[in-house]
Amino acid sequence: MTAQPSPVFQIDASNPRRLSRAMEDLSSGLQTWRLSWALARLDLRNRYRGSVIGPFWLTLSTAAMLAGLGLLYSRLLGISLRDYLPHLAVSLVVWNVINGLVTDACTALTGAEGVIRQMRLPFTTHALRCVFRNVLTAAHNIPLLFLVLAIFNRWPGPEVVLLVPGLLIFFLNALAASVFLGMVCARFRDVGPIVTNIMQLAFFMSPVIWKADLLSPATQAWLPLNPFYDLLEVLRGPLVDGGGAMMAWVGAILYTLAATGLALGFFVRFRGRLAFWV
Repeated sequence: MTAQPSPVFQIDASNPRRLSRAMEDLSSGLQTWRLSWALARLDLRNRYRGSVIGPFWLTLSTAAMLAGLGLLYSRLLGISLRDYLPHLAVSLVVWNVINGLVTDACTALTGAEGVIRQMRLPFTTHALRCVFRNVLTAAHNIPLLFLVLAIFNRWPGPEVVLLVPGLLIFFLNALAASVFLGMVCARFRDVGPIVTNIMQLAFFMSPVIWKADLLSPATQAWLPLNPFYDLLEVLRGPLVDGGGAMMAWVGAILYTLAATGLALGFFVRFRGRLAFWV
């Protein structure tokens, strides 16, 4: 059996074609999204190998946290459990997705170091793998949301259709975060712990366990400057808050454009160095 020669790729250093190569990478990664989906499912299987209930441990831990925080903070904040618990349930589930995705994005590329060094795949595939992995993890909390909404009979109204653009905004931000943070953390390994600490602070600074209407109108006007509040609101609002605040939607769209532009610019400029960074 004759050994086949390895493929040889020639790149003209005087004509790097950064933009076109980045667009080809992005296009190829999106077209092969099924590969990213399969890899994400494989990650979850490996993570919970040998476990009896697998990722549903996350559902149980979220339920325990919801019960504890709900009973405590409904008393501290003076809000009835019927009004507070559905809001807290959606907030916790959405925040867990955001927090998990941002922290996981820091290792989106370094975690795939072996694949990147041995196989020619679009870098976008690894970013999508990170997004899908966290989406699959979050999906195990959906039954908990239905249970809480059913117990308190707090089903969303027609404004639930706004969840579709909210999910689109979330996906764009998730992909942008996976690309940008994955590249930055591959180059500067100290950024990961910094991001983790920022997310811990953002949890208390964002209306997750407290409601925005507890603040004065003057203070509420500053909330859209918090990107985590905007992202929370476009996903939580259609389910429990009557669609969410208009300024939160405006802020979410603006932050999405900024995040997408930043990630794309960084990807175009430094994509060629990624294989050496990881």
